[in-house]
Amino acid sequence: MASRSLPAALSRRIAPSSRLTQLALCAFPCTAHRTQLPRDSYRPALRIAGQRRAISSTARTRLASVNDDPRQIEREADEVDVCIVGGGPAGLSAAIKLKQLANEAGNEDFRVLVLEKAGELGDHIVSGNVIEPSALDELLPDWRSEDNPNRYEHITPAKEDRMRFLTKNSAIWMPKPPQMNNHGNYIISLNQLVKWLGERAEEVGVEVYPGFAASEILYNHEGVVKGVATNDLGIGRDGAPKDSFERGMEFHARVTLLGEGCHGSLSKQVIKKYDLRRDSQHQTYALGIKEIWEVQPEKFQSGLISHSMGYPLPKDTYGGGWMYHFGDNLVSIGLVTGLDYPNPWLAPYGEFQKMKHHPFYRDVLEGGKCISYGARTLVEGGFQSIPKCAFPGGALIGDTAGFLNVPKIKGTHTAMRSGMLAAEATWDALQGSPEGTVFLYDYEDKLRNSSIWSELKQVRNMRPSFHTPLGLYGGVLYSGLEAYLFRGKSPWTLKHGKPDYATTKTADECKKIEYPKPDGQISFDILTSVSRSGTNHEEDQPVHLQVKDWDAHAQKEWPKYKGVENRFCPAGVYEYVEDDSKELGVRFQINAQNCVHCKTCDIKVPDQDINWVTPQGGEGPKYVLT
Repeated sequence: MASRSLPAALSRRIAPSSRLTQLALCAFPCTAHRTQLPRDSYRPALRIAGQRRAISSTARTRLASVNDDPRQIEREADEVDVCIVGGGPAGLSAAIKLKQLANEAGNEDFRVLVLEKAGELGDHIVSGNVIEPSALDELLPDWRSEDNPNRYEHITPAKEDRMRFLTKNSAIWMPKPPQMNNHGNYIISLNQLVKWLGERAEEVGVEVYPGFAASEILYNHEGVVKGVATNDLGIGRDGAPKDSFERGMEFHARVTLLGEGCHGSLSKQVIKKYDLRRDSQHQTYALGIKEIWEVQPEKFQSGLISHSMGYPLPKDTYGGGWMYHFGDNLVSIGLVTGLDYPNPWLAPYGEFQKMKHHPFYRDVLEGGKCISYGARTLVEGGFQSIPKCAFPGGALIGDTAGFLNVPKIKGTHTAMRSGMLAAEATWDALQGSPEGTVFLYDYEDKLRNSSIWSELKQVRNMRPSFHTPLGLYGGVLYSGLEAYLFRGKSPWTLKHGKPDYATTKTADECKKIEYPKPDGQISFDILTSVSRSGTNHEEDQPVHLQVKDWDAHAQKEWPKYKGVENRFCPAGVYEYVEDDSKELGVRFQINAQNCVHCKTCDIKVPDQDINWVTPQGGEGPKYVLT
């Protein structure tokens, strides 16, 4: 995000009537002499100014002497019209659309606030990404116009599609399904696009607060969502407050939109509380692992989009690889592995390293340089798994609700459109109901009448078709029939299989997989990759990967699955360390500082006893070009 004059930034980011404004202005008595400061220079001061109010030394003394729960100390609170959790495509699109509507109506005091747990917008974003521009064209029609000085410049027009079925040494031509026709689309870095969208949001008056993790849903006395609270800082690993303790802050809003992305920590609570899945199937997931390479100029083909199925994944495991040529000699390469895979010996990270050595990919990568790494889960349930998206006081938007089109391998345009639809419904509801609880019934109706609904319904049977006994081959055959013959008009809707965690077989039922040692040129060890993600966490804080009893967890998981956590994690967070003092001979260990926030553990662990929650705001990966 660009540097800017501090007073001007404050006037855009914080409404004049806000308690934050009064505190922030007190924190900068000499702003007239600080005409240009980088964003990182003023964010810590804003924290001190009230976003996370530090308790006084007197309060700390009282806290230590009576052993109070720090959560009982009163939090600073601020009132906004709409609070949006998550600064991704859905959240920022909702925010921009809301402020566009408010500004057009002459209501410039209408407050829209975006909270993002990453230190900067885009830091936690991972995606392919070939974007279908329809939603962006609608939201910001001049987003790529030569006449717009603030246009988004980092686009590479899609020029050629290739689809291959891989065996161990061969790449067999496959017909390209019509859903994967990328004519008119663009290869981008979603990391860069989100940063650019954040600037456009601030221009129209959205208050954007990166580095602040919403960790708690707030409810009123009727059980209606009334906003969120950010997490406390300065809590030690033992759960006790340190001298640096700072209480979180509450943001109260008439409407709260949750755009946390796949398997959001607050969203899963709201879905459970309001039973939003009562009429839908469970969600299914995949893990996407990605690298960005700078390749030799003679191997670069701008706009080339390649996809593969088959090797290295076994036939009972859904997934596929990609390679996109974009920018200046850059290649985005990755592997998506469906988390309903049965073999606990399988490691998605190891499969990705194997895939890069296949000639189809190796020939492009050889002589190049890996410059970035990232991993994130994605939703694959599609139409059958869309929950009720509106709840008392708010709504689910984007990947939080599950709008990814799996056969098309695209979800940015649907995420953005859902945010825009939620914004329209929110604006109308607030104009029609100046007081009381807001129910966004109109958002549900807008979704059902939108292209999101028709697009996902048309391809609803493709992903679950891979649950047949024929596995990969049966799924490919049936998907071909859906794509070319049925075209989504079949009178049946296939169901998903078991939840992903329940598909895992025991280790003694499956063939053990031994992965080759990385060569350090094409393939890499996992800690080298994590170092390329920019991940950083303060170690002296509560482990945000919550397991009540580590020894009890090991007793349940190790005998049956022999360390499945270590293999499904793409960041080396989980380990079983040899320890003769333990009955099992191993000790379960969590290296939370390595976590890249992919949330695979929360989804895939067989006994469902790992709960991913937000660490301190601003921590985690710092992705580049992902």
